[in-house]
Amino acid sequence: MPPRAAPLTLLAFVVVAALLWQVAGWGQAVAGIAAAVGYTLTIYAWSRAVEGSRKAFDRMVTAVVSSTFLVAILPLVSVLFTVVDRGWARFDSDFFNNSMRNVVGEGGGAHHALIGTLIVTGIAAVMSVPIGLLTAIYLIEYGRGRLARAITFFVDVMTGIPSIVAGLFVYALFELFYGAGIRMGFMGSVALSVLMIPVVVRSAEEMLKLVPNELREASYALAVPKWRTIVKVVLPTAIAGIATGITLAIARVIGETAPLLVTVGMTASDNFDPFDGRMATLSVFSYNEYSNPGVPPEFSIDRAWSAALTLILIVMVLNLLARLISRLFAPKTR
Repeated sequence: MPPRAAPLTLLAFVVVAALLWQVAGWGQAVAGIAAAVGYTLTIYAWSRAVEGSRKAFDRMVTAVVSSTFLVAILPLVSVLFTVVDRGWARFDSDFFNNSMRNVVGEGGGAHHALIGTLIVTGIAAVMSVPIGLLTAIYLIEYGRGRLARAITFFVDVMTGIPSIVAGLFVYALFELFYGAGIRMGFMGSVALSVLMIPVVVRSAEEMLKLVPNELREASYALAVPKWRTIVKVVLPTAIAGIATGITLAIARVIGETAPLLVTVGMTASDNFDPFDGRMATLSVFSYNEYSNPGVPPEFSIDRAWSAALTLILIVMVLNLLARLISRLFAPKTR
């Protein structure tokens, strides 16, 4: 078979799937599965006729893996296409410069929600990163016995906590001191910290495990204290992976809705004081605009999609930043 036979055949069936979806009106999943099956059968029959059964079976397995991958990313592509298509209508300067104060119907924006998201998430990161990093250092460098096992167990448990449970826990905690009905931005930061800390611990822990013991032993052989070895040798060696894990942890919590809905609430005005009253966040703003649209509802729906698009772009920037940090600070091998 020609060297480019398989990729060109795959591209042809991707185009067929797109036509079945857009022109014939097939469902996205049905069109994707039909194209995957067609590609697999075509490449197998072609290879069997030209190259024999053994090579044909190898190509069939490769085709199954490739087709499964394309079917798996189909929902992601669909979500991105839908959010960009629906959110671009209000993706303008007014959306980023105005709040919803005294706005009914057309107009308004998410300036208050965007700044609120950055404040709440930033405070959560300031609290979570030192706690998570120091916990990981303890588990790798010092942790032995029951205490280390208990910490590892609770970190594993916290990793699987539903986000709404974190929000309810923080609300119940602050209610003891401030009374019922309390809402403020700092509560949302604490709730996000509960979700973020185990992610930071796990990512930092794995990066510290990758540091060769020979580096530690060489430092100890020069009579360098353990704490200084950690600060000057271990952490600089693992800094790229640690920074990447922290960035991805921030990206994981920045779009949470349930804990912020319980702890922060929603407001239509600018409030940038995390210790005084309700604050707006992009995720809750999008939820509120979509669940409680005005009359007519089209303007609220457009604002909800634009807020969702903004969140996706922020997460994408954080992921690109993580990759850049990993590339810049990775240990040089040559």
